Amino acid sequence: MKDRFLNWLNKFLMADVFLVLLSFGWFAIAVFGRSVGVNLGFDLWYSLWQPLFTPALGILMGGAILSGIISQISKRLNS
Repeated sequence: MKDRFLNWLNKFLMADVFLVLLSFGWFAIAVFGRSVGVNLGFDLWYSLWQPLFTPALGILMGGAILSGIISQISKRLNS
């Protein structure tokens, strides 16, 4: 049960990492576009910041902490 949960958690966190990395790439390109006067979606990115990207970052951090805690507990129980 624990291994299945950890496997699912790791797959979910991997997908979340890609979402966060893609959103950062979009942000960097949009900021560059705004600085040169080309609309590359900064306003859309900013409108998605609160409902999509902030929870994705929180889930990523919380999941990484949870995964680390479970791993440490598992190591101590197996020793």
